[in-house]
Amino acid sequence: MKTTTPIIEKSSIANLPSKYGHFKIRVYKEGIQEHLAIFTENFEIQEAPLVRIHSECLTGDTMGSIKCDCNNQLHKALNLIAEQGGMVIYHRQEGRNIGLLNKVNAYALQDQGRNTIEANVELGFAPDQRTYDVVREIFNDFELKKIRLLTNNPAKVSIVEELNVEITERIPIIIDSNPYNEGYLRVKKEQMGHIF
Repeated sequence: MKTTTPIIEKSSIANLPSKYGHFKIRVYKEGIQEHLAIFTENFEIQEAPLVRIHSECLTGDTMGSIKCDCNNQLHKALNLIAEQGGMVIYHRQEGRNIGLLNKVNAYALQDQGRNTIEANVELGFAPDQRTYDVVREIFNDFELKKIRLLTNNPAKVSIVEELNVEITERIPIIIDSNPYNEGYLRVKKEQMGHIF
């Protein structure tokens, strides 16, 4: 079966003053999903700007859930790019791209003792269903050739390299664990290879 690259529309660039600093923002529309590029002015003139590809987590990013480390990672990344210049790609593929409804269904299975991978698989999904076409589009749009990647996830290192962008440095985002996310972080480390 032949696949086609989705048509991605993009918005104008607008100012986004925030509690972290003054950013610029552009939206990329991929089908019905809209992703964000949040960046500092003239960051692309840096030889290797800081970049984080942050996967959407409504429960963590917005509601402050402490079942995961997403909220703290996002806010640390925004602080770092405000200080050093760079970009956060807000990749809107909730729950590793199973959607919010199924993410909450996965939470219910986790409440019964499954881990994050087991819950996704029991619901009929792969452990990680994210795609990165829009990330390629954003890298191309800003002509990014070299970056310093903010991630703990080795899969994202491989994905960026497949997009022909050189990673000059991988910078981990270390977040303290709590009683609610210890198991989640252990699965990330032991089964998904995350580097903490």
